Amino acid sequence: MIATNIGRKRRMKNLLYVSSIICILLLGRIGWIQFVQGEELEAKAYQQQTLDRNINPKRGTIWDSTGKTALAVSSNVETVSVNPMNIKEEDKEKLATAFSNIFGLDYESTLKKVKKKSSIETIVKKQEKEKTDELRKWLQDNNITTGVNIDEDTKRYYPYNTLASQVIGFCGTDNQGLDGLEAKFDDVLKGTMGRIEKVTDAVGGDIENEGEKYVPAVDGKGIVLSIDMTIQSIAEKYLKQACIDNECTGGGNLVMMDPKTGDILAMATYPDYNLNEPFEPNTEELKAIWDTLSSEERTKELQQIWRNRAITDTYEPGSTFKLITASAALEEGITDTDNEGEFTCTGGIEVAGVRIRCWRYYRPHGAESLRDALMNSCNPVFIGLGQKLGVETYFRYLEKFGLLGITGVDLPGEAGSIFIAKNKAGPIELATISFGQRFKITPLQLVQAVSTIANGGEAVKPRIVKQIINNETGEIEEIPVENKGRVISEETANKVLSMMESVVSEGTGKNAKVQGYRIGGKTGTSEDGVNTNKYVTSFIGVAPIEDPQVVMLVTLYNPTGEGGHQGGEWVILSLHHTKHSKSLIA
Repeated sequence: MIATNIGRKRRMKNLLYVSSIICILLLGRIGWIQFVQGEELEAKAYQQQTLDRNINPKRGTIWDSTGKTALAVSSNVETVSVNPMNIKEEDKEKLATAFSNIFGLDYESTLKKVKKKSSIETIVKKQEKEKTDELRKWLQDNNITTGVNIDEDTKRYYPYNTLASQVIGFCGTDNQGLDGLEAKFDDVLKGTMGRIEKVTDAVGGDIENEGEKYVPAVDGKGIVLSIDMTIQSIAEKYLKQACIDNECTGGGNLVMMDPKTGDILAMATYPDYNLNEPFEPNTEELKAIWDTLSSEERTKELQQIWRNRAITDTYEPGSTFKLITASAALEEGITDTDNEGEFTCTGGIEVAGVRIRCWRYYRPHGAESLRDALMNSCNPVFIGLGQKLGVETYFRYLEKFGLLGITGVDLPGEAGSIFIAKNKAGPIELATISFGQRFKITPLQLVQAVSTIANGGEAVKPRIVKQIINNETGEIEEIPVENKGRVISEETANKVLSMMESVVSEGTGKNAKVQGYRIGGKTGTSEDGVNTNKYVTSFIGVAPIEDPQVVMLVTLYNPTGEGGHQGGEWVILSLHHTKHSKSLIA
């Protein structure tokens, strides 16, 4: 009896000991969960017991310079999703059938989503209300009241399809800007995401008396461009015509800017593309081979299509660059415009033992003034001016004209110029730079530099966006004109403009004359690379000379038509743009 009691006491003692250890371990575990893992588990519980659905805000509208013509808008559409756990088993197959019929979806993949063991699945995005209303009616007719969500969404739309395509850019399916202004101003345009919060039980089912919490999206701000839709349309029309007529295998580019404000009035690249279908081939030639291309090859082609060549592609400007050499020489007092017989063209000039020919070496220009030399586009005269300026002074003017960096325009992907380093520039390099060869700049850089001349010698930064508009408050943020300081004197600028007018009235640009309208300009031709037998031909114009309102550069890449590749041969076409622009801007 005594032994039995002792055994019982020992068992009780052991049981108490074990129970104490278990209690201590449980308390420790509870403490660990509460104080160490508490925040993490709370977040997981919230995630499991709530079904948050995002609401995309409307992207801000992109307007042309008038503020009345919308170039990019967001329309109201809807997105359909399901909560599979809240759909009755007997309804899943017919629901998948309805989705497939209404939205043109694959039945099997849709059924997998409806049957999936998950809290939420997206069925289809960005559908027009006509389609979602058809779904609403079907749900009502079939008495399905839970498990299907139809939420508001937005879709980006470009009313003018191809207009200013390489400038405006486009958005992805998530409304994020992927290229052009859509990407550059994405933070301004995109707005703030809204959401719908719904509380569920642990397995995703509805909880009675628990509704949905709606947090509205905040729409993005709008932007007003400097581009005028009418001028842009005219520019694109005639650029396309020039590229087709001259059989330009590399396409073309046009930039038009107000020299007083820096406002870009038009910026066009040909060929363009449809902003509403940015991932589709844009030419008949490309469409013919599209299906044979690999995904990598397609990506490469698309990137070429999307390039805004005015800012991303550099080229040798050729004789248009003689305007910069002339400006520097006049500003330094090395020469003047009308010193008769000051220069003599013998068909070429000797530089460091190398003879560099004039383009008209076979019939030299003979005695010339600076005005004559610019009218004739005589290489030896400008080489001589470069020699007199010297490397140090010449590079100082390149920097002042903004040609050694970038313009800083509010567009993505701007390239910088490509010049030989100043400390490596010898006599040959200085000579070729002086008449526009063996270095590269972007079209916009040249437009900015010549706009400095047209603006009385003062440089202005190019501007593509003028205003940012908050549609919620009506507040308007002005993007100021940015004056970058004086580069040359007003007297020098007027002298260069006078010579540019002579180029059009009597020189290599005489095809650009428009009766009763004073125009100045300069033609240019350069090789596209070394020994490629491809050329870039261009014309830069200023109008009207007495009060410049437009500076315009037209660039054609590898024209192979009967007209040849000399800039003066087709320049009359580009001046049609300027003539139209006068009445539009005045």
